[in-house]
Amino acid sequence: MKLILAIVQDKDSQQLQSHLVKDGFRSTRLPSTGGFLKSGNSTFILGVEDEKVDDALDVIKENCHTRTQYVTPSFILPEAVNMSDPVEVQVGGATCFILPVDKLVRF
Repeated sequence: MKLILAIVQDKDSQQLQSHLVKDGFRSTRLPSTGGFLKSGNSTFILGVEDEKVDDALDVIKENCHTRTQYVTPSFILPEAVNMSDPVEVQVGGATCFILPVDKLVRF
């Protein structure tokens, strides 16, 4: 048994949640905030059998996409207050942590 923690951008979270349910994966969704752009994220917690980890990761990969976003340099680097041209950054996708689980109990 594995525990998957998947941190995804809010824009992808509803679609991901729907596809996880459709494919038979139970999950818990928690609101979270990213540290880099301080944007809205969702953290999904899934308990998955070892042989289904790759299937769950495929669902996450298919439903979470990277995007280009423009931010002011002072947002990223406070010392760059004199720079006014926006900087292009990649956001979105998913960050997944896969952890071993000794025991899973459902009541």
